[in-house]
Amino acid sequence: MIYISHLVEDMDMKEIISETKAGVESIDFSIADNLDRLTESVESYKKRLELIGAKHLILHGPFLDLNPVSFDSEIMKVTEKRFDQAYEAAKMLGAQKIVYHTGYNPGIYMLIGWAERIADFMNQFLQQRHEIEIVLENMYDREWEPIVKTAKMIEAKNFKLCLDIGHANCYSKIPAEEWAGGMSAYIGHVHVHDNMGDKDAHMALGCGSINAENVLNQLKNKKDCTYTIECSTRKDILSSYEVLKRILSQ
Repeated sequence: MIYISHLVEDMDMKEIISETKAGVESIDFSIADNLDRLTESVESYKKRLELIGAKHLILHGPFLDLNPVSFDSEIMKVTEKRFDQAYEAAKMLGAQKIVYHTGYNPGIYMLIGWAERIADFMNQFLQQRHEIEIVLENMYDREWEPIVKTAKMIEAKNFKLCLDIGHANCYSKIPAEEWAGGMSAYIGHVHVHDNMGDKDAHMALGCGSINAENVLNQLKNKKDCTYTIECSTRKDILSSYEVLKRILSQ
């Protein structure tokens, strides 16, 4: 149920996974260079997972410079190609889920027709891809309603949403509690970290302005929902793990 984002060195991850028995969420296949040499990258990461001792895996897909709702057909082709490469990596590594971003940028795009365009993209992408659960994550999104509107139009049974509570807290004026409540019916994965509402700081739970208990209590009884701790130090990871474990067990 709980995963750790692979944001720290492998030996630190090994000790963290040994202590917590958590799974790993890999960010390696969000990086274009690794996708360009996919077979080599997969074989290398298999060895790292063996060292770490991880038994469960989620992949974070590519997002930099990509846009699944672009009006440029060439950008759409590149986005689909990178999404597909991450999907193939997930199959080769036996990952349970893949996280993709919505790609919404409020400084560039209006929301008129946005949900319909991303739903069209995802419906086409998922037509022949049924093996792995796909979750769509909020990043710079300011509102949760368009994301839910998208989810309602996705036909594939292996599609759900990923709520990043840190992103909701710093990029939206809507409280993270409301994001959790509004998206709850469609959430299959949650990214867990804290901040003060001014930047995406990836702090330990309880060190920022998010009331994690109020947010996560709305989701903890969801069947098959998974959680990834996205902190960048061993101390913050372990601290957040204890907080998250306590909330989920109540």
